[in-house]
Amino acid sequence: MPEHVPSLQLAGAAVLTLAGAVWVIGVLRLLRRFRAEAVRELPAARLPVLPTQRKSGPPWESVELTPAERDAFAGLVRQLGDH
Repeated sequence: MPEHVPSLQLAGAAVLTLAGAVWVIGVLRLLRRFRAEAVRELPAARLPVLPTQRKSGPPWESVELTPAERDAFAGLVRQLGDH
């Protein structure tokens, strides 16, 4: 026990530390319980504003490049490859 700290102050710090630990444990138990209830209710909670997602993605799109565009792209690739 440190000599410069009164025993009452040490006891108070120990009580506060214990109370904080009990509070943290209680909050974690409450959060865990409410999270379990929310997961059970999750399928019923739907957002009607959002559209349903498609099962497949959009079709592939492709664009034919002109010879000048191909040359410019090749030059850009060479320029970035040098770094």
